[in-house]
Order: sequence, then structure tokens, then C-alpha cells
Amino acid sequence: VQLVESGGGLVQNGGSLRLSCAASGLTFGSYAMGWFRQAPGKEREFVAVISWSGDSTYYVDSVRGRFTISRDNAKNTVYLQMNSLKPEDTAVYYCTADRRLRVGGPGGWTYWGQGTQVTVSS
Repeated sequence: VQLVESGGGLVQNGGSLRLSCAASGLTFGSYAMGWFRQAPGKEREFVAVISWSGDSTYYVDSVRGRFTISRDNAKNTVYLQMNSLKPEDTAVYYCTADRRLRVGGPGGWTYWGQGTQVTVSS
């Protein structure tokens, strides 16, 4: 199984980025997909999760209303649209997959990507 994130980069305060995560080696539609992030010196933090069909989504309070998670099961890809970015959003963003729909901490997720860096300048 491979999860490959892309779309990270450097953006100014208030800007936007769209992250993508391409999955292979798994039956994509059977997995809930999530995004986590980890800033230097901090624990890995839950950001968002989407159900197998995409009809249920959950977000951490700090990104709700600014970030949108979505998926395209035909392309085996999950996205994270990030708007109104803030310097505190700076982190490495990780894509995750699990058969169970998990909300909260990083424990229990089966598969992880290598991460993509997002840096928001002030």
C-alpha cells in the first residue's frame, strides 16, 4: 500500500493550497481517509477525516470552515482544500487510511503517507 501526498509548499498568510493524496495497493472505496499534521516539537494532530463514500466528514475545530476534505473514488485520491491559511497551520501534513472511520488521535490508523510540508508565512 502506498499513500503519496502532494501539493504542499510555501504560501502567504490568508492564502490557499490544495493537498492531494494518491492511494494504491488497497481497495480505496473500502477505506476511510484522513489528514493529520505535525508541527516541529508538537504531537501529530488530527485535521480531518472522510468516510468511505464521502458522505460524512469531520474536522478539528481549528480548521472547520477553512479546510474541506473530499475524495474521488474513481481516482483513488483524497484532497484537502485549505483556505484562509494561517501561520499556525504550518506543519507536515500526512494522509492516512483505515477501514474504520476514526476521529481524534493518530492511534489505530493502518496506513500513512510520508507527508508534505506546508509553510504559511506571516
